Amino acid sequence: MGKSNSKQEWLEKTRAPFVGRIKEQKDKFTTLSDVIIDPLYSKDDLKEESFETVGYPGEYPYTRGVYPSMYRGRYWTMRQYAGFGDAKQSNERYKYLLSQGQTGLSVAFDLPTQIGYDSDDQICDGEVGKVGVAIDSLKDMEILFNEIPLDKVSTSMTINAPAGVLLAMYIAVAEKQGVTMDKLTGTIQNDILKEYIARGTYIFPPKPSMRLITDIFEYCSKNVPRWNTISISGYHIREAGSTAMQEIGFTLADGIAYVEAAIKTGLDVDKFAKRLSFFFNAHNNLFEEVAKFRAARRLWAKIMKDRFGAKDKKSMMLRFHTQTAGSTLTAQQPDNNITRVTIQALSAVLGGTQSLHTNSRDEALSLPTEDSVRVALRTQQIIANESGVADTVDPLGGSYFIEALTDKLEAEAIKYIEKIDEMGGMIGAIEKGYVQREIQKEAYRFQIEMENEERVVVGMNKYQIKEEPPKNLLKIDPIIQNNQIDKLNELKRTRDNKLVEKSLYELKQAAQGSENLMPYIINSVKVYSTLGEITNVLKEIFGEYKENVVV
Repeated sequence: MGKSNSKQEWLEKTRAPFVGRIKEQKDKFTTLSDVIIDPLYSKDDLKEESFETVGYPGEYPYTRGVYPSMYRGRYWTMRQYAGFGDAKQSNERYKYLLSQGQTGLSVAFDLPTQIGYDSDDQICDGEVGKVGVAIDSLKDMEILFNEIPLDKVSTSMTINAPAGVLLAMYIAVAEKQGVTMDKLTGTIQNDILKEYIARGTYIFPPKPSMRLITDIFEYCSKNVPRWNTISISGYHIREAGSTAMQEIGFTLADGIAYVEAAIKTGLDVDKFAKRLSFFFNAHNNLFEEVAKFRAARRLWAKIMKDRFGAKDKKSMMLRFHTQTAGSTLTAQQPDNNITRVTIQALSAVLGGTQSLHTNSRDEALSLPTEDSVRVALRTQQIIANESGVADTVDPLGGSYFIEALTDKLEAEAIKYIEKIDEMGGMIGAIEKGYVQREIQKEAYRFQIEMENEERVVVGMNKYQIKEEPPKNLLKIDPIIQNNQIDKLNELKRTRDNKLVEKSLYELKQAAQGSENLMPYIINSVKVYSTLGEITNVLKEIFGEYKENVVV
């Protein structure tokens, strides 16, 4: 039998007779995002210009990575997301993680903190310290970072609606440590648009929320130059059920909205854009995820150059943090989650992430124990030090499959961005319910596939076993809430309440005008105004957002 000269000839001459005799496992092979996977990929699947658009690492359009040396220079930041109970407990967990080789901190806040309430508010009953650490005032923040030098540790804070307040507290703690703002490194999530789409921890309506975000952009560009002022998040969009294409398209559309808002306030794109960062999900399909990261990086470079006229190459670089997919973790046979997380973490590294959080095996059941956190961190360390995948830049680059899949995901993401542009941008698309409906449709498709066992989830819909009830889970003592309330009462009794009233009044006056609010928030924080007090002042001026139910 002669050699095939094209993919089509191979399909007809070599493959078809063989498949006619031996039936394949499925009639249709697809990725998790329902992209059809061909039995083979070759140069015939690539656009003529594909390898030109791939380019080289550290060069536009950054398909192969934002830095020329990538992990040969240094590994990604191993940044485990952590926080629970009160500030003292979380401080101890941070010190433990740093002692085990973690290279950056990532703060998880409890739900009341995320939506701007103090722990003594009635609405917070039963939620204090549950899904993250409770932070009511600068006093808590001082305890949270006690004996952690903020000029030596990079910190990420997953906070959105009250991001400016938590950043102000961080700046104030650094000042007390003798660390100037220009030495601070880290990130605040500060991405409110995805809250309206997929997560729900919003406070204010979109317009004043965008003002707060651009105020942070402006303030940090002048005063905290090494700080990443936003982490534009596809993670929660994917957790809500989106496809990989939607994760790229909707996330970059959010990014476009933030850049447009900043430019409208008079900011120079090359002054603020280099401090934008992104946050993506690492899901189960290894090759789709690698292609997703490469496509997102290339598409953002084109958007910044062609749409916004950015000239600084750093403004075109999509730098991103990755977290493994919490939605894939199962309560059944939780040790299986170690394998899932390993595959997901590998996709992030092969895709060129700048920092990474690996989920713990028991997170479908509770907040992770110390042992589980250590295993999750060790997963990253083994990939870095033992697997060899970090020894060359973009090791999958040039694979016919990877390059074709990268092209496919980029093209589909562009369609979503164009549709959102037709609706007047992301805020208009959110208000019309378009983005929410698109995600809901895909989440429903995947759920049906899983229930019909078209998608196998090991240990859940196939390969089940009888299991004993889980033991030794981490539980948050309800006394944490009482202790937080006691600390709040003591704070309000001992602080200078006249200074608090004055700072809050000045903040309210500024909110009614157009001044940058960050200096006023920082002043309020420094005199120990609480998070709830600051948020309530802003609610008086900005109002509160009420969600439109999308069906």
